Amino acid sequence: MERPLPERLTTRLKPAQPLRLTHRQRILRSAEFAHLKETGQRKVRGCLIANWQLKPSAKISRLGVITSKRIGKAHDRNRARRLLRESFRHLQHALVTPVDIILIARKSILNKRQPEVALDLIRILKEHSMLEGEEK
Repeated sequence: MERPLPERLTTRLKPAQPLRLTHRQRILRSAEFAHLKETGQRKVRGCLIANWQLKPSAKISRLGVITSKRIGKAHDRNRARRLLRESFRHLQHALVTPVDIILIARKSILNKRQPEVALDLIRILKEHSMLEGEEK
């Protein structure tokens, strides 16, 4: 019979909030992408371009990812999408207010690792006071 783990170990294993990006947390419709690109704020930093709009009345932040064919072949675009999603996924609960954000990959993302991509996103969020505990 398997013995249960001690409580001190199980509490360390459980994250405070789920990090998964659910279907509701994704921007999927082209009309939403177009609206956000037209009306939202925009910032270029390193390997990504961010378009966002604060949504104080919403309960959750949503993410959309764009990778054009200029990035490279399908496997390159897939890797770029994974890097952008992973960066946002780890920062989603640190946002001050819910936000709809579109992350657009630039070709330079192919030469970067996940922590470097996350750092570019963190710099954008800090610059616009969107992270908890950060001031402009």
